Amino acid sequence: MTETDPKSLIRIARESGANTPVEPVNLGPRVRDLRKARGWTLEQAAQKAGLARSTLSKIENGQMSPTYEALKKLAEGLAISVPQLFTPPSKQQVSGRIDVTKAGEGQGHVTVTYEHELLAGHLTKKAMLPYRARIRARQFEEFDGWVRHDGEEFLFVLTGMIRLYTEFYEPVDLRRGDSAYYDASMGHNVVSLSEEDATILWVTSLS
Repeated sequence: MTETDPKSLIRIARESGANTPVEPVNLGPRVRDLRKARGWTLEQAAQKAGLARSTLSKIENGQMSPTYEALKKLAEGLAISVPQLFTPPSKQQVSGRIDVTKAGEGQGHVTVTYEHELLAGHLTKKAMLPYRARIRARQFEEFDGWVRHDGEEFLFVLTGMIRLYTEFYEPVDLRRGDSAYYDASMGHNVVSLSEEDATILWVTSLS
């Protein structure tokens, strides 16, 4: 998977199921729509996210590629998770859907600590966000504090060995075939204990 700029087009989550082309989601317009939906000015949104007004303006206009730290601040300011920044608005309720993602065909999103391959990107209005993750981090200190967001999360170790850190429990080591289900609003981080980067399947609730 190639490295992907955070502002690049990433298709995630909610599609009606009709046989029409899926429009990719651009981060800039997505952030602007989220801000306007809350009735916030650029100044108000920037203040809530802890970013400069000029920085937020450049992100919305596609003139700046935000760092992962900036993405985290944006998500916290908007009271959503980082993956939801790339989730298009939901459409009508649909049932009986299917989306197949062949190996290596998911949408890539690379951070300092993780390399995500987003799955089922053609479907919108999903209750879950599935993605395959390559764990780059080797130490807890590589993270800028705890990762936390709304919803619940499930992880399943595909290859290698990981250490799952959670805010209220002792770290636990998990090997291939092991899994964990936890409250995602509780701080959590994952590091690889393998010589090679470990890989896991992650499923995050969006509802």
